[in-house]
Amino acid sequence: MAPSVRDIQLTPSGKTSLAAAADDSGDLEDVRLLDSYDKDDVEAAATTSTKRIQVRVTGMTCAACSNSVESALMSFDGVVSASVALLQNRADVVFNPSLAKDEDIKNAVEDAGFEAEVLTEPQQSASGTKPNGATLVGQFTITGMTCAACVNSVEGILKDLGGVKKAVVALATSLGEVEYDPNVISKDEIVRAIEDAGFEASFVQSNEQDKVVLGVVGVYSLGDAQVLEGMLSRMKGVRQFRFNIVSNELDVVFDPEVIRPRSLVDGIQLGSKGKFRLNVRNPYARMASTDGAESSAMFRLFTSSLFLSVPLFFMGVVCPHIPFIYSLLLRRCGPFLMGDWLKWALVSVIQFVIGRRFYIAAGRALRNGSTNMDVLVALGTTASYVYSVCALLYGAVTGFWSPTYFETSAMLITFVLLGKYLECLAKGKTSDAIKKLVELAPATALLIVKDKGGKLIEEREIDSLLIEPGDTLKVLPGTKIPADGIVKWGSSYVNESMVTGESVPVLKELNASVIGGTINSHGVLHIQATKVGSDTVLSQIISLVETAQMSKAPIQKFADYVASIFVPTVVALSLLTFLCWYTAGALEAYPKEWLPENGNHFVFALMFSISVVVIACPCALGLATPTAVMVATGVGANNGVLIKGGDALERAQMVKYVIFDKTGTLTQGKATVTTVKVFTGMERGEFLTLVASAEASSEHPLGKAILQYARHFHFFDESSTTNGTLNDAKELNSGWLHDVSDFSALPGRGVQCFIDGKRILYYPEQVGNRKLLSENGIDISTEVENFVVELEESAKTGILVAYDDVLTGVLGVADPLKREASVVIDGLHKMGVIPVMVTGDNWRTARAVAKELGIQDVRAEVMPAGKADVVRSFQKDGSIVAMVGDGINDSPALAAADVGLAIGAGTDIAIEAADYVLMRDNLEDVITAIDLSRKTFSRIRLNYVFAMAYNVIAIPVAAGVFFPSLGIQLPPWVAGACMALSSVSVVCSSLLLRRYRKPRLTAILEIVVE
Repeated sequence: MAPSVRDIQLTPSGKTSLAAAADDSGDLEDVRLLDSYDKDDVEAAATTSTKRIQVRVTGMTCAACSNSVESALMSFDGVVSASVALLQNRADVVFNPSLAKDEDIKNAVEDAGFEAEVLTEPQQSASGTKPNGATLVGQFTITGMTCAACVNSVEGILKDLGGVKKAVVALATSLGEVEYDPNVISKDEIVRAIEDAGFEASFVQSNEQDKVVLGVVGVYSLGDAQVLEGMLSRMKGVRQFRFNIVSNELDVVFDPEVIRPRSLVDGIQLGSKGKFRLNVRNPYARMASTDGAESSAMFRLFTSSLFLSVPLFFMGVVCPHIPFIYSLLLRRCGPFLMGDWLKWALVSVIQFVIGRRFYIAAGRALRNGSTNMDVLVALGTTASYVYSVCALLYGAVTGFWSPTYFETSAMLITFVLLGKYLECLAKGKTSDAIKKLVELAPATALLIVKDKGGKLIEEREIDSLLIEPGDTLKVLPGTKIPADGIVKWGSSYVNESMVTGESVPVLKELNASVIGGTINSHGVLHIQATKVGSDTVLSQIISLVETAQMSKAPIQKFADYVASIFVPTVVALSLLTFLCWYTAGALEAYPKEWLPENGNHFVFALMFSISVVVIACPCALGLATPTAVMVATGVGANNGVLIKGGDALERAQMVKYVIFDKTGTLTQGKATVTTVKVFTGMERGEFLTLVASAEASSEHPLGKAILQYARHFHFFDESSTTNGTLNDAKELNSGWLHDVSDFSALPGRGVQCFIDGKRILYYPEQVGNRKLLSENGIDISTEVENFVVELEESAKTGILVAYDDVLTGVLGVADPLKREASVVIDGLHKMGVIPVMVTGDNWRTARAVAKELGIQDVRAEVMPAGKADVVRSFQKDGSIVAMVGDGINDSPALAAADVGLAIGAGTDIAIEAADYVLMRDNLEDVITAIDLSRKTFSRIRLNYVFAMAYNVIAIPVAAGVFFPSLGIQLPPWVAGACMALSSVSVVCSSLLLRRYRKPRLTAILEIVVE
């Protein structure tokens, strides 16, 4: 009996048929049709494909912990790379999915002694958008096939479709499996192709699955939960679901080719007649709540420890001055005094209940052959506790009562917990930038629902995470734009400062693009969503900031090395301290007056030893770099400077040369004709008409400038100067241009074509530079040469025009410099950075532009591929070189440079190749990028100096080095307080970077503004 459609399941495309059969207990229904077809291909692909996931790791306290997790992951078979970020409590893991699974990675972290949770991709679109290049395997029912010829016919049709990789059709089950690229062809187009061949077809399911987490309101009982689960089980396209009745969270795994999250939410809400209300849980909000829960848990531990430590303080300090209470404490109860019983009970709770986390974390570290701060705390507090218990028992047996130090253990744990709580709060502040970026996106959007005729049916409010491409959204004045899109109706000014850093509102009219998260200032807009989820500008900014904060700066390697040897070194110093003081006491090398009351040499030496253990702080070293990098990347994002990683940040502060591309970077990228001179008897208007006719077919910016100038000359049409390529086709048929034939653009030389007109028939005509003209035997007179030299020396590009083999005229085209360009160049000189200009333009024009800007080093007539060679030539002596560019032709140089800066958001390729993305088209941000990196690494060095100096000074003081001469002795609880506050002070030092302000050029140039 043939299986039913609902019984057919698609296995992951990475499995062969044998693997699938083994995994699914031999169910034939689970074996993919394509497995027998592409078994070798899949096996080959499996060896090269990798998968990247992020794992939340809890329980890490210092750099030694993160190193331990990283080592555990890297030793796991199949893991290609692993990077652990201590501050974010997160690991970024790249692995081979054919050798390891997500669960294996999670188990590897847990085996290392830490808690782990595999995170869903935060930027993943709720609408289920797919990455470029990903293929899906779709399953289709095909009815009407009667024989093998029908099968071959359908397979042949499917394989001929663009975007279809493979297709297999089974006659017995009337099913077909098609592997296709959803970015090229849709499932509906495949269905139509089958139907056009004379068969009936319908889509069943695909192998893609997406996940959405929904908050549910309206589930108050187990019966309600069962109703909800029943509705989900009947929904087509829902693969798996899990409802947590405690948190009211619903996890749904679905097939985005069958159902969308909005359809899922609408189906449940309508099916329950409004009883259940669902909203998409923002992944970032969930992460923030997890971070908040960690701070809250630490605060509860601290307050509990403090609550139990206060009585100990009163018993030791206040009660001896209150006779009645003190007499009660001195009353004997069994072998011990009442006060000793109380101290023992209170401290035992603090030590083993509240301080349990230190033992667990220390045990994890020791099991993995590493050490961390928790080992030091556990050692110090346990030594104090065990000694006090032994002293009590020894006194009960012998009658000799030595002083106890229960309060040392309690106060030590209390102060360490206080430090950890303050550290959690401070670390939370370092990630404020991402939280602010997330908050830019509005929670809801107004969806405009229309019928097939385009008539408005209704406006309804939906969750902004449920917006799908193509949706029409209404944006009211004063509200945020919910997604990237295009204006379809209305006009308004939009404040884009929160994304681009540009403070001036931008006018948005019909067909203008808008950015999600920006604020609509005045009018009502109707926009069509084009990019949602991970594709939006805001999501990409958040992704860049997150990636930067996850990366490690090279300077961090120093801290990682110190952390790996720090704890063993401190333990060794502690033992050495104990032995030295105990030996000195046994040899009577110091007077007995130094000993505490009823104390002995052992106790005296032990207190110094415990102080050494607890005062040493590896955390301060581990936090010095990542906290500063986190704050700096956030500050940069707020100022429109996106930094891709700590390594880029570190290199930027050492930049010696900044290479600028000329066109579009130093200049405005808007060429205009400034001069026209005719050297024959031809009229100026006819000359411009000929040149415009020739350049009408050109895509070069100079050609467009000439065309716009000629149109304006003839018709005084101001709008032509602002229109782009959309008007070019209209201009060709407007009646004033000549017909052009045999048009050809000669790269690096110019344009050649033939003009057909009433007075002139097919005469050769060339527009271009001197090289093109000389090749065609056209003489350039001295008058023309002098005029061109004059143009080029005034930073203009000269275009020579020859008609009928006679040089007819010259046009001067200028690309105005950006208004801030010369000031920025002066500012770089003041900062000790050498600016360099590279351009494909001629030497005279290049030198003229450089002279106007104050740039001494110029490289002209450089082809796009040659720009990367220019970068490498400056790198030969080991100098750090930055490249600033904006276009596709700059991407090789941006990639070759030590620091690539894509300006004005640039092109997608330029952004991919760059290390910094400057959101605004403003050269001042180049100075901001370099200045921010310098300020950041000055702060990091200060953090390291403080952390190292603290340990270098604190450990000898705790060891009692200055006790014989100055009488300075740190009780262990004071040492613990110092240790706790040291890491807090480093984080607070990094937080001072939040006060960073962009440098004023007047200050850099030492200009006095009256």
